[in-house]
Amino acid sequence: MTLVGIPPEAAPGPAAERYASFTPTVTAFTLAAILVSGQLYIVIPLLHDMAAVWTTTTASLAWLVTAFAIGYGVGFLLSGPLSDRFGRRRLILYGLPLAALATAAVTLSPTPEAAVALRLVQGLAVATFPPAALAYLAERVDPRRRAVAISAVTAAFLASAVLLQVGAQILVPLTGWRAPFLISAAGLALSMPVIRVIMLPDTPRATTPSLLGAYRALPGLLLHRTLLPRYLATLILMIGFVAVYTALQLHGVTATSSQLLALRAAGLPAIVAIPLLMPWLSRLSAPVRAAGFLALAAVAVTAVAVIAPSATWLAVLLALYVAAVAGALPGLNESISAAAGPARGGALALFSFSLAVGSAIGPPLAAAFPAFPPLLYGVAAAMTLAALAVLASSRR
Repeated sequence: MTLVGIPPEAAPGPAAERYASFTPTVTAFTLAAILVSGQLYIVIPLLHDMAAVWTTTTASLAWLVTAFAIGYGVGFLLSGPLSDRFGRRRLILYGLPLAALATAAVTLSPTPEAAVALRLVQGLAVATFPPAALAYLAERVDPRRRAVAISAVTAAFLASAVLLQVGAQILVPLTGWRAPFLISAAGLALSMPVIRVIMLPDTPRATTPSLLGAYRALPGLLLHRTLLPRYLATLILMIGFVAVYTALQLHGVTATSSQLLALRAAGLPAIVAIPLLMPWLSRLSAPVRAAGFLALAAVAVTAVAVIAPSATWLAVLLALYVAAVAGALPGLNESISAAAGPARGGALALFSFSLAVGSAIGPPLAAAFPAFPPLLYGVAAAMTLAALAVLASSRR
């Protein structure tokens, strides 16, 4: 099913019939996704060191996270239609060098105010990658392996929250706060020539929308009766994911910071497991798979609230919760992409925007709840409603 009124793509030719090489494409895109998405989180372990350099408080530097999130979210809305208009490959190959320059520029900040402005620019620049990359996977990877590819890249977005925070936490005592940004910038710059070799050329379309027309399509995509429930489910999924892990720290669920780090790291094997299981999971339709994992997430957080488990069982249940989130995201991504047709660049920009907004809403939502169990019950109820909405959208 595709949206009515969207011009069809060009008839398949020799280039359109070719599929991208699976292993190099997924490997390069996954590593780039970790670097790109991880820039949202990389600054968190650096705040104390940055505050000491600028003789300010860490609370005042929270805007370094917020500014990036704003630029990241707005950047999705700008870059998705650009990839529909100019091509996925072209946007990625221009976007990665810009992302590298913007990331390196943060290290030149003489004041906190300058750093906030440069973090906003950095968010705009790195946002060129996710919508174009996800749309490329949906179009150019063999359909039999497409679910695995999308699952690996969406899992990388989640894993980056742990990987880059841990990496920055290790580096900052040895090198200061600038080194993690410089290393990230080098990684983004080096990824461009690799991806240039791996990606297939953009295929021509029978009708190429104007740039203004590509942006005009966004409200229709957002409000479409099939897509809107899936965007809301994506928003709820990310709000719940970030809120639960924020609440672990805010409500003193763990006794020490090392225990909290262990709980966060316990989810990494679950994130890795989902792409490995996807050849079997993909036998289910994408909406059914997304709804099933949303329901599993609701069960996992309800179990934590009801049982109040020991540290070991809490880690197990949270790993199950992370696996459910990692499984639901590619299902939502695929179902949105399939419904959008040739406008998938804009549609996946809205998907990525939903993820960014959810990441921003999660922390204040966690702080609004007086205790951990009420938050878990709220997340479980929202996940259940989201699962029902996705199922309902697939019946239309």
